[in-house]
Amino acid sequence: MKVVENRWKFVILPVLVVVLGIVMYCVHGGFNFDIEFLGGTRMQVELNSEFDNDEVAKLIYDKTGASAKVQKSGSSATQAIIKVQATDDEDATKTAVMDTLSEKFGITNDQLISQSTASASFGMEVQRKALLYTLLAIACILVYIAIRFEWRSAVMAVIGLAINVLIMAAAYSITNIALNTTFIAAMLTVIGYSINNTIIIFDRIRENLRLKRSMQLDLLIDQSITQTLGRSLMTSVTTLIVMVPMLIMSGPAIREFVVPLMVSIIAGAYSSIAMCSPLYYEFSKRKKVSKYEKQVQAATK
Repeated sequence: MKVVENRWKFVILPVLVVVLGIVMYCVHGGFNFDIEFLGGTRMQVELNSEFDNDEVAKLIYDKTGASAKVQKSGSSATQAIIKVQATDDEDATKTAVMDTLSEKFGITNDQLISQSTASASFGMEVQRKALLYTLLAIACILVYIAIRFEWRSAVMAVIGLAINVLIMAAAYSITNIALNTTFIAAMLTVIGYSINNTIIIFDRIRENLRLKRSMQLDLLIDQSITQTLGRSLMTSVTTLIVMVPMLIMSGPAIREFVVPLMVSIIAGAYSSIAMCSPLYYEFSKRKKVSKYEKQVQAATK
């Protein structure tokens, strides 16, 4: 594989995805934050008949003035999951929503299956901690790779992680999927998969630098990528195979987690194979020698 030679061509695809994500972000007026991030009330209600999500959301807004997101429950086509954004009086909002649904569908309070409420301040705290824990995870990875390999490898790995995070954010923006606490779990999962593939390739590059001292760096990196390609692809493919049935047979809540995760696992494999190592080569060209090359030079004297 001539990955290094075509390294700048491989940058085009992720750039296009991120640009498309930015465009859709502007079209949608920002991310579709769920109540876990913005605060509000989540209600699961049995409506006794099939319904249209947009019509119910519009009905609630017209009658109560509260912005709501409505989706069908995975367990029943007649059960609605209604997420209402935070208001000054959550109890009054819940009562108004239930009165609206009772007038339209003839239901009673007994058909309110479950309810949970999160304040706006709680939502802001969740956002803050999500950002903090993600940055903390990346920082720990940066330190580990810098010690285990070298600082240039760590920089390239973190660049790869940043690309994955941007692509994942673009996936949420393009699909307009609700951004909730599953986003944190999906992001940390993708970071783990991506960095695992990247470390495997960097480890093979390090081994080859010691064993094949006369080989040009670009050819050595291409060979290292080829040697680990099967392992990198199988790790991602086997994970995707498990996710396909979840995507097809699960409900909306699971799909909101699976779709961005699938996109990001593909992006993680792509960045590990086609971007991190070639960028390491580009960065290494501008420096004198890496610490592995110093070891090789010392061994040949």
